[in-house]
Amino acid sequence: MRILLLGGTADGRHLAERLSQLRHEVLYSIAGLVRVPALPCEVLVGGFTQFGGLAMFLKERQVDLVINATHPYAANMSTAAIEAGEQTAVPVWRFLRSAWTPQAGDDWREYADNDTLLEQLNGFKRPLLSAGQMTLPLLQALTSQNSFEQGVWRTAASPTCDVPANIIWLKAIGPFDVKQERQLLEAHAIDVIVTKNSGGDSTSAKLEAARELGIPVLLHQRPTVRDAKQTFSDYSQLINAVQAIVSTSSRTQGTQQQ
Repeated sequence: MRILLLGGTADGRHLAERLSQLRHEVLYSIAGLVRVPALPCEVLVGGFTQFGGLAMFLKERQVDLVINATHPYAANMSTAAIEAGEQTAVPVWRFLRSAWTPQAGDDWREYADNDTLLEQLNGFKRPLLSAGQMTLPLLQALTSQNSFEQGVWRTAASPTCDVPANIIWLKAIGPFDVKQERQLLEAHAIDVIVTKNSGGDSTSAKLEAARELGIPVLLHQRPTVRDAKQTFSDYSQLINAVQAIVSTSSRTQGTQQQ
């Protein structure tokens, strides 16, 4: 099969490797803002505007299946994939890693938007901001709160705005381990963590470190997006579903030739 794999995640890289090993033709797409992985397949960098849009790309490259393995918070890309699939009759599947769930000792509080986040941060002094890119107005609103002293902002890609003087920016890409995360929290006297409910193991160590140190965690709620044709959270189940399509197609072709 010719499969367009929308990636940029550890999940996407893993699926690209496994599907390529099974001799599928994989087209792996990433934004390319952080790094370009070395994979045994074609890697597309920079989105689909360069190809006239996603629907046009699916038609011209005669894609059989789209697997959306982007980040759980990549809502725009998820919507664009479903719409392109509808325009071209190409099935769109979703690989969506399971969300984190609290354990005994966790102090988790969800927020839906920036206004709610600012309300919940009021009273905290030294946050670790680990929820990706933030706008300058949001950072300014945060640092202007009476309780705020200093923050640490950690992202994989460089900030898209100026960083206020009382926020320390750290460039870092997971996976992280619990010992490193605990050292970071203690070194900066962090009293609250702001993050997304990304799921997976790559960035979950901060949650364990927060549990050990009794630090509250503010979790951005996952976005609501339209359902794909099929959604998977297990690698093997998705691979088996792809192989089942191939087997069905082979049997159909064999029957037609008899």
